[in-house]
Amino acid sequence: MSWTESPPVAATIWGCAMSVFANVCGQLITAHKTNAAYAIDWIPVFRYLLFTLVSTAPNFYWQDMLEKSFPQYIQPRHPKKTDEKNPPAPKFSVRNTITKFILDQTIGSILNTLAFTTFFGAMRMAMDPSPRITSPFKAASYWVSPRAIDFEKVDMAEVWAQSMEQLWPITKAAWKLWPAVSLVNFTLVKTVEMRGMVGGLAGIVWGIYMSIVARG
Repeated sequence: MSWTESPPVAATIWGCAMSVFANVCGQLITAHKTNAAYAIDWIPVFRYLLFTLVSTAPNFYWQDMLEKSFPQYIQPRHPKKTDEKNPPAPKFSVRNTITKFILDQTIGSILNTLAFTTFFGAMRMAMDPSPRITSPFKAASYWVSPRAIDFEKVDMAEVWAQSMEQLWPITKAAWKLWPAVSLVNFTLVKTVEMRGMVGGLAGIVWGIYMSIVARG
């Protein structure tokens, strides 16, 4: 199987496309609300893209682990002998679905939020001050330059304190969207790959919100 056929790679490509779109939309919404010029600052776009690159695969494997540990459909434990030639169809597991839902909306949600706030807090410090660059090509050139990121500027104690401060507000905001998405995924969508697609579409809305948060 080539890398282009790998589900985590496909999920990452899809996620990157959605994250760029969401970040651009977030900037345009912010510009509209503040009566600012409609010009995209590509530095935060690339920053958000980088976060998506490093976070999508772990999220894919998290969902894969949940599904393997608590499958959506299970075989009856004690099929009748008369059913050996025609085994019964797998049954939808309410218990497994509830378990996955709870784990995803607690452990998964909290870890994702902490990863987001820690990453962006550290990157803001490492890139402070970062210029406003409205050309994607100039922004890409800046990102790969030696002066773009200086991790010696990062105070991880301060980053962690800020992350903990942001954890509850962002988690509460996430619970207004993602429980509904999880219920749809865990009850109606059978494969992890398709759940990633559904999550990616919902992630556009969430990505716009988080893009605005990340700029704050």
